[in-house]
Amino acid sequence: MTRRRRISPLPFLLLLIFCFGAVSLALWGYSTLHNEVILAFGPPADGISLVQQNLYAFRLRSRIDILTTPVEPRGDPFIFQIESGESVGSIISRLEAHGIITDGQAFRDYLVYKGYDTRLQSGGYQLSSAITPIEIARVLQDENARLLEFFILPGWRIEEIADSLPTSGLEISSEAFISATKSYRGGQTLLYDLPDYASLEGFLFPGGYSFKRTTTPDEMVNAILSRFDEQVRGDTEIMDGFGNSGLSLYQGIILASIVQREAVLEEEQPLIASVFLNRLAAGIKLDSDPTVQYALGFQEGRTSWWPNPLITDDLMVDSPYNTYLYPGLPPGPIANPSLPAIRAVAFPEQSPYYYFRARCDGSGRHAFAVTYTEHLQNACP
Repeated sequence: MTRRRRISPLPFLLLLIFCFGAVSLALWGYSTLHNEVILAFGPPADGISLVQQNLYAFRLRSRIDILTTPVEPRGDPFIFQIESGESVGSIISRLEAHGIITDGQAFRDYLVYKGYDTRLQSGGYQLSSAITPIEIARVLQDENARLLEFFILPGWRIEEIADSLPTSGLEISSEAFISATKSYRGGQTLLYDLPDYASLEGFLFPGGYSFKRTTTPDEMVNAILSRFDEQVRGDTEIMDGFGNSGLSLYQGIILASIVQREAVLEEEQPLIASVFLNRLAAGIKLDSDPTVQYALGFQEGRTSWWPNPLITDDLMVDSPYNTYLYPGLPPGPIANPSLPAIRAVAFPEQSPYYYFRARCDGSGRHAFAVTYTEHLQNACP
């Protein structure tokens, strides 16, 4: 009888131990991998599968330094605009082109890992290479970080700017804005050129602005004044132009605000400015309707800050802004003039005219005259 050879259990035990060790090592590696990624980026989005979690965790682990370090710590902020319907790939390519991220694939992986790739909001954002790529990703899907466009139209007075705030999306009330314009003294250099009694009327520079929803009234006013300081006070040619006409900055803005409200067509502004400068030089009252409109303010019956047409009683309103009653410039600007209106006063046409009135053809143009007799002849039939 043949004896059966007894098989030793040792190899099986060694194999079992090896497999157990391999699995333990894999689990330890898996746990370590995920812990490092979660520590750097937070937990993954709920919507991605376990397979995706593993894939993106593996990719992101080697990109932690790239995604958590700013490209340029001293980078200046700029406005980055995401268009409606723009693809993630296009957004990432433009971010790379701006130099605020350096690894587009790593940035995309992070977006997918966090679920941000489906939550990017169109609109403008203030970004900078001084913030990390993961901070950039968070900004781009944050509704409160999205910049809102706000427009100031040429010739608006402060109250009209305030009236437009309730529909702007900004968290600034009309009353808070007006209060800020009355109390604001934020160190803008232009303010040192203004009389003590002056408001900011005339210096709230028209144009488009981008503000965060949570912008404060003082921050808003500061941004608008900074634009004026940059575009007007910082332009030595404009300042010299005012000086050549014997005007200070404040006087130049007063006259520009009148020109802004009088002119329908921008091309006529330098000629209208020449008429008022000629009248000032000759000691003739300006007789400007918009100054009376400003003095009257908002009237419920006319539902406008600029009631038109004026009636005889309007022209008799006793106000230093009424240039039918008081000679010279009014005590302050009557509106916020555009850069072309300001330049029209700084660089007026040279003309012999002392009068102008609207033409009767509905074109918005004016008829100009040297004498009062000619002025009367230009009246509509």
